[in-house]
Amino acid sequence: MINKSVKVLSQRLTYDGKIILAPMVRIGTLPMRLLALRYGADIVYTEELVDFKILRSRRMINDVLNTVDFVDPSDGSIVFRTCLEEKDRLVLQMGTACPKRALRVAQMIEHDVAGIDINMGCPKEFSIKGGMGAALLSDPERAKSILKTLIDHVSIPVTCKIRIFPRLEDTIKLVKEFEALGIAAIAIHGRTRDERPMHPVHPDVIRAVAKEVSIPVIANGGSREIARHGDVLKFRDDCGASSVMIARAAEWNVSIFRKDSMLPLDEVITAYLKLCVDYDNSAHNTKYCVQNMLRELQETPRGRIFLESQTLEQICQIWDLGEYCRQKQLEYQQKGMFTRRDCSSFIQQGPAVKKIKLDPDIIERNVAFVRANYKQTNELPKSILNNYAFKGSIKLPTYETHREEKLFRSIISFEGKRYTSSFWEKNKKFAEQGAALVCLLNLGLVTEEILLENGSILE
Repeated sequence: MINKSVKVLSQRLTYDGKIILAPMVRIGTLPMRLLALRYGADIVYTEELVDFKILRSRRMINDVLNTVDFVDPSDGSIVFRTCLEEKDRLVLQMGTACPKRALRVAQMIEHDVAGIDINMGCPKEFSIKGGMGAALLSDPERAKSILKTLIDHVSIPVTCKIRIFPRLEDTIKLVKEFEALGIAAIAIHGRTRDERPMHPVHPDVIRAVAKEVSIPVIANGGSREIARHGDVLKFRDDCGASSVMIARAAEWNVSIFRKDSMLPLDEVITAYLKLCVDYDNSAHNTKYCVQNMLRELQETPRGRIFLESQTLEQICQIWDLGEYCRQKQLEYQQKGMFTRRDCSSFIQQGPAVKKIKLDPDIIERNVAFVRANYKQTNELPKSILNNYAFKGSIKLPTYETHREEKLFRSIISFEGKRYTSSFWEKNKKFAEQGAALVCLLNLGLVTEEILLENGSILE
């Protein structure tokens, strides 16, 4: 069990001679990170976590899973989950464009991770538009301000990950400036901001930079040439780097970190799924990761069955873990795995500036839509209500949705009555489902006891 009253300080993380799981969107969640460590990775990075998203979350101790969870209070979803096994080897990669926000995040998480990395390499539009990722390479003063602020105020190592510039001199200049600030290491993806995985990586550029600085340089971008563990070391040596960071090669088969030999894909998927069950990973994220492992095998008969799966249990059944998943989920339920209700003490009930004025005839209940409670699409509140209307030849319900400060609240009209939840949701779809749930409760199609049990009614 995690001792809530004691902070366990991480050992000081070092970056020399390491083989590292790279930050990968939707891949670098807890089950994949743990599996990488168990197969031989020295350090693992989280997926990029945007500063705003972490700042909106709340840190909670999960006594059932023995994890530290950063929870989105709007729906109880997990923004970031970690555990003691990875603590001294985990680096959180942050997406940020603001020194003050970056520091607030760092101070929230510095006792739960071993290092903080600032993403300055992501070329995707979302990051660029927000001034994050590779956009920081075009704004070096802002980039340096973020790094310097963190280095001066947090107790764990600070690093960054960049892409190379078209001109070698520009890359060397920037890395030297970062080194002078006091960063612990730098990861260099050997492609420019405009190059993509189909373009050849530039190990010569990484090698030239590594010769000019004394901090560890972590080479990244070599997955096209990596098919086995020996190729990982060869890429590191070709780049003249201290360490190497693996992304897609690990995404395809994370046993690439094993020194002996890679394992058969089915064995890796089975081990990964077991960790997903053990740490209550979402079915959506689990399916995405397995899809990236299967690749062309999705076109096989078993692959097509997998693509039709929707729940974690259905996915596990394909790899003979269905019963294990059922029993584990039952165990967690019996132990009282925290739900939306446990977040209710800090849930934002709605915009502070402006509230919608409700007609006194509108039936309002303090009911929240908890997506995790619904495994099948036909079990969703709107689906149940629509089916009820079809069977009774009743006109389908209509929805009127209000948006304030990026939160949504919907009013449903059905059979001459109107219903709404007092809870403001993070998107329009959830708001409509919440309103439908109030309607179902009033019609007697769902009981208050069930909603209390699954955490949908907020006390």
